[in-house]
Amino acid sequence: MMQIWVDADACPKAVKEVLYRVANRTKIQTTLVANQFLQTPPSRYITSLQVKSGFDVADNEIVKRLKPDDLVITSDIPLAYEAIEKGGHAINPRGERYTRENIKDRLTMRDFMDTLRASGIDTGGPAALNSRDIQAFANQLDSFLAQRLK
Repeated sequence: MMQIWVDADACPKAVKEVLYRVANRTKIQTTLVANQFLQTPPSRYITSLQVKSGFDVADNEIVKRLKPDDLVITSDIPLAYEAIEKGGHAINPRGERYTRENIKDRLTMRDFMDTLRASGIDTGGPAALNSRDIQAFANQLDSFLAQRLK
């Protein structure tokens, strides 16, 4: 059975709330992984896993536990890449689905932007998450799950 893994340290509260509802509605085990304690609603389908603090510790734990066809919710492009390489799937909190066809381009752009920032160029950041982004996420997640749960 597919499982949903959430890179929860940076996951917006509104996205987590969508995931809580989806986990209970679909009965899909959903695990939030973070390096801090997370309060989750009582549910047999929702758990949290606290890992040690450190660079990529939560990401590495998700990759270690991920099985083919599991879904990862993350805005971390290298984590999405690793999930896809391992046979999983990935969606970001804005509703963009990462696929074998687009992940390498996203990773290249991310690395390029990192290089610019490291050289002192201000590249700005992503726009604040808004209600349209949350709706796009919910729609993408529903669409993905509808295909998987046929």
